[in-house]
Amino acid sequence: MEVQGASELERESVDFTGSSALRMTEIPSEAPKRTVDNTQTPPTLSSQSISLRHRPSRLSKYGVAFQPPEDDAIHYHDDAKEMPFFAKGRDFESTFTNHKYTSEEKETLRTYESQDYLPSHSEVYKNWIKRQPSRLDWDLWVMMGLIGFVVGFIGFLLHQTIEWLTDIRINKASEYLAVDNLLLAWGWCVGFSTLFLLFGTVFVVYLRPSAAGSGIPELICFLNGTQVRHIFNVKTLVIKFISCCLSVGSGLPVGPEGPMIHLGSLVGAGISQFKSDTLKVQLPFFERFRNSEDRRNFVSAGAAAGVSAAFGAPVGGLLFSMEEVSSFWNDKLSWQIFFCCMISVFTSSLFNSAFKGFDFTGSFGLFKSTQFILFKVYQGFDFHIAVFVPTILIGVLGGALGGVFTIINLKIARARKRILSSIASSQLQRLCRVLEPLIILILYISISVFLPAAFPCTPFQCMVKSNQTTGEQLWCEKQSAGRSLSWLANISDTQFYNCPPGVVLNSTDQTAVFTNKTYNQVSTLLMTNGERAIKRLFSRETHAEFEFFPLLAVFLVYFLCACWSAGTAISSGLVVPMLLIGAIYGRMIGIAMVKMFGVFIGNTLWAWIDPGAMALIGAASFFGGVTRLTMSLTVIMMELTNDIQFLLPIMVAIMVAKWVGDFFTHPMYHALLELKCIPFLASEPIVYNSRKRRLNLELYTAGNVMSSNVVTFDDRENVKNIAEVLLNTTHSGFPVLGKSNKGHQVFVGTITRLELTVLLRHQASFIQPNKPVTCDVTAVEYEQLTIDKLDDPAATEQSLLDYANLPQYTFTKIYLRPYINQSAMTVRSNFSLHRTYIIFRTLGLRHLTVLNPGGEVVGMITRRDLMGFNLEERLDKVQQNIGKFTAVARTFGRLAKRRAGGTSPATSPQGSPLAARSSPAACSYQDGITSDAVVIETPESD
Repeated sequence: MEVQGASELERESVDFTGSSALRMTEIPSEAPKRTVDNTQTPPTLSSQSISLRHRPSRLSKYGVAFQPPEDDAIHYHDDAKEMPFFAKGRDFESTFTNHKYTSEEKETLRTYESQDYLPSHSEVYKNWIKRQPSRLDWDLWVMMGLIGFVVGFIGFLLHQTIEWLTDIRINKASEYLAVDNLLLAWGWCVGFSTLFLLFGTVFVVYLRPSAAGSGIPELICFLNGTQVRHIFNVKTLVIKFISCCLSVGSGLPVGPEGPMIHLGSLVGAGISQFKSDTLKVQLPFFERFRNSEDRRNFVSAGAAAGVSAAFGAPVGGLLFSMEEVSSFWNDKLSWQIFFCCMISVFTSSLFNSAFKGFDFTGSFGLFKSTQFILFKVYQGFDFHIAVFVPTILIGVLGGALGGVFTIINLKIARARKRILSSIASSQLQRLCRVLEPLIILILYISISVFLPAAFPCTPFQCMVKSNQTTGEQLWCEKQSAGRSLSWLANISDTQFYNCPPGVVLNSTDQTAVFTNKTYNQVSTLLMTNGERAIKRLFSRETHAEFEFFPLLAVFLVYFLCACWSAGTAISSGLVVPMLLIGAIYGRMIGIAMVKMFGVFIGNTLWAWIDPGAMALIGAASFFGGVTRLTMSLTVIMMELTNDIQFLLPIMVAIMVAKWVGDFFTHPMYHALLELKCIPFLASEPIVYNSRKRRLNLELYTAGNVMSSNVVTFDDRENVKNIAEVLLNTTHSGFPVLGKSNKGHQVFVGTITRLELTVLLRHQASFIQPNKPVTCDVTAVEYEQLTIDKLDDPAATEQSLLDYANLPQYTFTKIYLRPYINQSAMTVRSNFSLHRTYIIFRTLGLRHLTVLNPGGEVVGMITRRDLMGFNLEERLDKVQQNIGKFTAVARTFGRLAKRRAGGTSPATSPQGSPLAARSSPAACSYQDGITSDAVVIETPESD
């Protein structure tokens, strides 16, 4: 065992040899999952006899010394001193700015573990592969189909439950409003909704905090390579489903689509493994999928199937998984996930065709467009090139308002964390978390019931309009100041609130119907659920159904309440609120255009001046402004509305919203990851120096950012040494060295902390002194080596103490060759930093070992080393050192010129990483720094 180098990055100084200082690097994660079978227990020794110093905290059940926060909703770092309220690089940050973390937040970042995309390529893994059935494609397709069916059925149950609760709440409230009894309507809504939301919140707070929110940020970070505890657990699945049904059904301004995506990924992670640690179930089916690569692919498929079931958008689901949540993709996986999405949509649509709120409709197997297409648009318009003027305006508004929405949501989340962390009692913390969504709900219901009374009832005049597709509907012509106008309003599904009921009179020829009925515009949008309100806003040729000021009032209420609701202790999403908010301001712009240019019904040139058409563009723009999705969002909007004619304006609005939003904040889901301090590697790093100049990473090397405090093991290592390292360091990955044919030590692979812990718990892997060394791949099987957590952390820690102190283990060895990852990636210290980043992220690595030109291990690179903020800090120090060397070199050059009569070239101190300007191609290597970086990045070259 050797300790090499010293690192300024790492965290806690630990001395276990008496001569070398060890510090903790990032704690990446384990490989696939299984519980350790403690078949053999070594003799025990009292922990009081331990002679080791500076030991970290007790060993956790996950085999690491430091764990991430159990509940990130109450884990708060006081950033007021380091970061002002509007500090650039915090919540207000463009996508061209790396997030700035406080010193405490950086400590939290280190507690999260990483995971390899590919399983460890060891001898025991290869032996396990040989025992598996031949790698055929049929079982992959079967598993994809099974995941799609289960996700689709869960989507059906979720949709029907929410529909059932919503109908009960709204129908009864409408009865009370019809008789002008506002207090009784308010009391009914508050009592009914509060009861259900209370259960949904209590389940999350007390049983599974990780089920809160949409789960999409955590899903993104998992597929990016970071392990977050409890997000793929059967308990999380049950709690998330129940909480989502109750929170959305209660009328809170949230949606079910985000949780549906998380539920899909939960199904993909669980069904593909055919085992559950929570349920203590392990079935002997599809065992070959129990590895990190296949499991992560099935999680991606489940997420895509969740989008498909939620929106009825199979192609959009595939693109969403590829564009937003997945970091690793290939063509074969595309076809398989496409099949999974197809099965998911087919299943959910098949069952939804026969039920409405669990009432059987008798039309099983009839795929109605009104059910299959969530926000179906019935009137398509040809559009003029002039449509791009309001489209660009709507896109700018979408990006700006999306950035404001994200900033407000993040500030509310930080305030929530600050308040909860200041409460000493955990029970009082939980009570506050339970009460918060209830307060929002009561406030929102109160506004929904009483605010419409501030707006007058809107009259309309109706005529019959026959439609071969949808049957007969009533389309109403509104009157104003005794003058008949061509402004139309759709009478179906409007909320009459407490307006006079009026009468309906048929014309003598039965071709027209006239009425003096009235309705309330604000109540039509607030006293319903989000999906129905969006359908009202998307309706075409209904120019006068809503007016500007009622829409403005609803916009302000829904914007603030939805922004506050996101992040509370309920399972909920933001997709429906985002679509509704965008549709409102889009329709407002459409109304303004109608005011300016008039109504063009049946005019093929200007018929696109329609508030419903502008509402569709607005919904897409706000969705894009918050999430910065492009391809997948465009396809989802097409599949949601069936309005292919407005494809180009929707694309333009989404792109403009993304460009504008990028100047204000990071995308919503990525900003939430930064708020939670969960490590994430973007597809491409953006690194600036302290002078705000963007750095070209091709001019820097892996040696500039590596952590050089590396603990290495020999392939035949003493048990005592291994136990001491595990007890005294928090490293999670260790390079293993072996002897070459010439007797030199060379790098042969890596092994993780948890794998070493498992080996020490199985004495069958021990080699006694004077015994021959054999490559036994059966001493510890692959299923035993690849675990998720320890079954008895206390006993395991006691075993490590015994191995470190009892003399009989001083010369007992373990032959590590069968268990190391033989395909562990390495780079040289002078390897391009840009290419290092590409290799690390593309292959989904957990550790990347750095070798010097002589092949010796000099450092390790982990996920945190390559995060944007760390690259900026490290490379800025490199530039500062280069500036110092440049000044010294110039001083030596001037002295040399004076001594030689001004004829000698500039020289530099021996070993300095500096090249003369006269020969910029010349390079020298010292800790991986190239002279090219010196020439480009010196102050004089700015």
